[in-house]
Amino acid sequence: MAEKKIPMRKCVGCNEMKGKKELIRIVRNSEGVMNVDTTGKMAGRGAYICKSLECFDSAVKAKRLERTFKTKIPDEIYQALREALGENC
Repeated sequence: MAEKKIPMRKCVGCNEMKGKKELIRIVRNSEGVMNVDTTGKMAGRGAYICKSLECFDSAVKAKRLERTFKTKIPDEIYQALREALGENC
């Protein structure tokens, strides 16, 4: 029996390719509303980040999420991400 292919995504913090299940997804939908997608199935443009605070801090400092989405990221999204990372660490 053939093994299932594991979907890989690139982290915006460290630029490493990792399995989709190992990352947290941030989504911007067509109305421009941003959310932290814990299920990985929300509709919209997505970016992935590792479940580590070092990676998150690196992405925030370099404004990589803002570059990815080509828009200003609200502070609420950063706070929600920090909380989600705190639960996973």
